[in-house]
Amino acid sequence: MERPSEVWSSDITYLPMRRGFLYLVAIMNWHTRKVLYWRISNTLEAQFRVDALNEAIHKFGVPGIMNADQGSQFTSFAWTDRLRRSGVRISMDGRVRSLDNIFIERLW
Repeated sequence: MERPSEVWSSDITYLPMRRGFLYLVAIMNWHTRKVLYWRISNTLEAQFRVDALNEAIHKFGVPGIMNADQGSQFTSFAWTDRLRRSGVRISMDGRVRSLDNIFIERLW
């Protein structure tokens, strides 16, 4: 990594509730290891992840690379299209390779 916002990563975790789950998405800067933005939703719809991404970009600028796992949330058109329109290179973890995104996995 050559610059502070060169690589960001994102992941989702499930928060168990009495009747189902809430979903927490976080966007992290690999250079600083700090969470740039997070958002909670009661659904896994794409928009809450894209909204979190939009807020992080608005506050911190556009990263060079965004890394995430290969889950449907991060391979969806809404997510990948937003990254492509911003000129962000998309990086995906290998299948069943949580260590590829170790910084955000350690957060959970």
